[in-house]
Amino acid sequence: MNTRTLYVSDMDGTLLGADSRVSERSRLIISDLTEQGALITVATARTPATVRPLLAGVAMAPPAVVMTGAALWTRHGSFSHVRFMEPHDVDAVLQVCAACGIHPFVYTMGADGGVLDVYHDAAEMNRAEQSFYDQRRHLDLKRFHMRRALPAEGRRRTILFCALGRLADTDAAARELAACTGCSVQSYPDVVLPDTGVLEVFAPGVSKAAAIEQVKARMGAERLVVFGDNLNDLPMFAVADVAVAVANALPQVREAADVVIGPNTADSVARFIESDFLEG
Repeated sequence: MNTRTLYVSDMDGTLLGADSRVSERSRLIISDLTEQGALITVATARTPATVRPLLAGVAMAPPAVVMTGAALWTRHGSFSHVRFMEPHDVDAVLQVCAACGIHPFVYTMGADGGVLDVYHDAAEMNRAEQSFYDQRRHLDLKRFHMRRALPAEGRRRTILFCALGRLADTDAAARELAACTGCSVQSYPDVVLPDTGVLEVFAPGVSKAAAIEQVKARMGAERLVVFGDNLNDLPMFAVADVAVAVANALPQVREAADVVIGPNTADSVARFIESDFLEG
């Protein structure tokens, strides 16, 4: 009997190609393997608002790990296992970001439970923030409230903070938050703009790795194969039976991998899954 394997891929820079889309070839491979019983899903920092259109037409049975593990998104289109931040941690993050000159996007669960309300209080946005907003402003499942601070009632519904600024500033904020809170904090270079830092803050214990373990247990899988390219993928590398880096991954990620495959522009993830699954 073949070992039941769960395949989990990061999206940006890994499963997605140069155009930030799932190629037609990858879509066909993954959908065909899913019909054959393969367990394939994604783990991403993205929210369902961008995951859903990007994976349109891609058949996947297990839930997707979204918002770096702060929630799961089921194939039926609903949130599950949402991890909210404590109000005192929310206050701490707001204070540290203000001190570091950072204006985070604050993600909260809307009253309807299916749409995210996102608050951003800067009077003007930097280049990275503007691009981030422009790419997401018209998406379903997300409502932006610009030039508006997080309302008091939102403190108990906050899921995550995402800030884009100078890498030195996001690194400084991450160090301070790691020292003064128990939150899950990470700062890393933006894939497209290397001089820009991305700061992400979640409730304590939130990670792709922890969420993947939940999905693995839920699907009854015995073996875990993961794919990534950036520093925020390293926690899931640590819990994988096989950690796979794409050729365009950061040097630290390639070094931590068990296997290095081709680049994200060559359907490398889908092709590796196909070969591994069919070989049993």
